[in-house]
Amino acid sequence: MSKRFDAIIVGTGQAGPSLAARMTQAGHKVAIIERKLFGGTCVNVGCTPTKTLVASARAAHMARRAADFGVAISSSVAVDMKKVKARKDAVVRQSNEGVTNWLKGMDGLTVYEGHGRLESASSVRVNGDVLEADKIVLNVGGRAHIPDMPGVDTTPFLTNSGMMELDELPEHLIVVGGSYIGLEFAQMYRRFGSRVTVVERSDRLITRDDVDVSEAVDDILVAEGTDVRLNANCIALALRGDQIAVTADCPPGPEEIVGSHVLLAVGRRPNTDDLGLDKAGVETDARGFVTVDDQLRTNVPGIWAIGDVNGRGAFTHTSYNDFEIVAANLLDGESRRVTDRITAYGLFIDPPLGRVGMTEREVRESGRKALIGKMMMTRVGRARERGETQGFMKVLVDAESKHILGAAVLGIGGDEVVQSVLNVMYAGAPYMVMQRAVHIHPTVTELIPTMLGDLQPLEAA
Repeated sequence: MSKRFDAIIVGTGQAGPSLAARMTQAGHKVAIIERKLFGGTCVNVGCTPTKTLVASARAAHMARRAADFGVAISSSVAVDMKKVKARKDAVVRQSNEGVTNWLKGMDGLTVYEGHGRLESASSVRVNGDVLEADKIVLNVGGRAHIPDMPGVDTTPFLTNSGMMELDELPEHLIVVGGSYIGLEFAQMYRRFGSRVTVVERSDRLITRDDVDVSEAVDDILVAEGTDVRLNANCIALALRGDQIAVTADCPPGPEEIVGSHVLLAVGRRPNTDDLGLDKAGVETDARGFVTVDDQLRTNVPGIWAIGDVNGRGAFTHTSYNDFEIVAANLLDGESRRVTDRITAYGLFIDPPLGRVGMTEREVRESGRKALIGKMMMTRVGRARERGETQGFMKVLVDAESKHILGAAVLGIGGDEVVQSVLNVMYAGAPYMVMQRAVHIHPTVTELIPTMLGDLQPLEAA
């Protein structure tokens, strides 16, 4: 026997619960399905727990630096990983329970716990029940990609999810993958006290970003004792007794790296394998992401895909914006689009990277006339006062329109500071508006107007 709803939402990640709230408030009868953890990746094994661990790692790092600030600590700094994990678990539990209780107490919403699969373009099966609705929203997220490399089937390894269960300190953590997830774990575990090696196939870290950003991030990690191995063209895993060997095939150093734990951080894949997409005729791209248009509609009328599963953004904030787009278009009569948003993300090592808009490489490739400004964090008073002068700020401006094209802030507060640039970009205002603004002293942001006052022509590639 089927059960009828106005809308069915599959998945309770960042976008799903908020969309359920908007739709029920509008008087719709809604069903939401969750097969595992309420709150999805961010709350349970992503942003919330990792940033909690980053905070613990920073505390250990600053304690070791106490003498730099004239503070004496009588004994050596020790990290209790069981307490670190317990703190992380408590923060996650609060967030998870908050989402769970919110959904289960929401008027007009029916919560199903189980694996939802499409039966047709207007029905979903879960726990033997068939739910029907004219509107179906897929919000099933993604998971760690496991590469097809030699030894992966016979060698124990960790992903970002498995790392959440560690309550011991790895003697030597080998991180395969030199991008955002891998680098955050690399730095935090180095600060906890592990020996850490990062193995990356490319010739530099975080290849999505500009070369100067990659090099500066590399310098930050290496300065803290992390071993970074680039150009690893033939990565393989193997057991060596109770240890794990990673074949790196990259200079300098030995071809084989032996460690106690291996983290695979080589990208994400969408949870579309067992979703019944074929029964509804929903199309996916070559990587398995659900294909959507600029308003997040799939090729099947009445079915939307939001969050990580659509491949249009890999961040919690883009997932939430997906909810805003669908809600505004369905309920408010608006016509919001994915292409309205400006690229923005952070790399939460310490100091963090905040990135908005176009990279320098993208600006060069566009062929437009542009201006560039750059300032090292050593010139920023707040950075010197805090003893954290690593990194730099960079901004790119269209030479004709005077609009800001993009910016990167790698340094103290970079993930927060860059938002001031982003707001000006969304306002469509010329850079002079920000240049002439009077910022609070002493802050990091106050140096952005100074940087904007010294723009230089961007040389052609």
